[in-house]
Amino acid sequence: MYKLDLPIDFKEAAAIERRRNMEQQRQSRIFNSKVRTIGIDLTAVEHQIHDRKEHEELERQRHNAFASDAVRNDKIAQLLTRRQEHDMRELNKAMNEFRGLHQQPSNRREFDIYDPDYLKKDKPARISDDDPRCTLSGLQKFDGEDLNNKARNKFQQEQLREWSNAQKLEREQAEENQNRSDHLYNLKMSELDQRAMELQKAEEDCRRAINIATKDFNNALSREMSEKERLRKQQELDDNSTELANHIYGDILTENPAVAQSAYGSHRVITDRWKGMSPNQLDDIRHTQDLQRRENQRLKQEDDIKNKEWDRQRVANARAATLLEREQSRLKRELKTQEAEDNRRLGQEQNAHQEFLDKEVYTNPPTAAYFMQFNTSTR
Repeated sequence: MYKLDLPIDFKEAAAIERRRNMEQQRQSRIFNSKVRTIGIDLTAVEHQIHDRKEHEELERQRHNAFASDAVRNDKIAQLLTRRQEHDMRELNKAMNEFRGLHQQPSNRREFDIYDPDYLKKDKPARISDDDPRCTLSGLQKFDGEDLNNKARNKFQQEQLREWSNAQKLEREQAEENQNRSDHLYNLKMSELDQRAMELQKAEEDCRRAINIATKDFNNALSREMSEKERLRKQQELDDNSTELANHIYGDILTENPAVAQSAYGSHRVITDRWKGMSPNQLDDIRHTQDLQRRENQRLKQEDDIKNKEWDRQRVANARAATLLEREQSRLKRELKTQEAEDNRRLGQEQNAHQEFLDKEVYTNPPTAAYFMQFNTSTR
């Protein structure tokens, strides 16, 4: 009897499960055509890397240019902000000084209404008979008791004069202080404007110097290119003149026969320098051609004799070949007849064998489950 209650080896089970998971992951990578990768286009990748580096370099230069503009604009904005803040501080300072000097509570017309020391400063209802504060409603003085009218009127006029002079002096002092404040403000504004103009002038001088240097460099480069072009044209003209002189006075146009003489022997010539043959050479060639013509006639006569002999042999061979072809045709007909008989017999045997296979052997055709067992592993 087999022992079926053996203990399970957990290590072996874990190893089997691990290999099964690895096999499933491998199948998902290999059988998935969207994930599977076979090689890369190294040239395209390098081209993409090169394009990306160029794009990053352009972006870096553009970022640096914008950063430089931003820094310059920030400096100008900070300068203007400091200038505006300084102007505001000076204006507020001057305003506070003016208020401290000329707008004190004690200088107001209605200050006596809410003066905290009013009772301390106040006088009795009537000091004497000539007290100007004794009015009709006070019941301190009645009609007919105005004994010091002239003195009172004179005192009132003097008081009015003093008040007018005081107001005049106060107004003049206020105008002088305002003019002084305006003068100081104008001086500060002029100083700031002068500083801004100096900065702008320095920037314009720097830009002008850069433009002059660029213009000088471009002019020097243009002169250098013009000089190079002139030298190139002069060299080309000299080369053309030299070439024309060489062609005119050279051995090619003068047709010097000595230049065609080869160094390997007097019977050899240089083909690209040869100007033609001499009369003696032409006579030798004509004589040689006459001898060749006679030799060709003799050879032609011999060829005619040989051709006639070959024609006779060809007719005899054709007659023998005709007889041989007739014999071969008869043999082919017999062989075809025999081959047709053999093919018919073999066909009957094959049909009988195929019928035996269809009816006796192939009685269990394969199903879809048979084909599903293939291509299930990556090994």
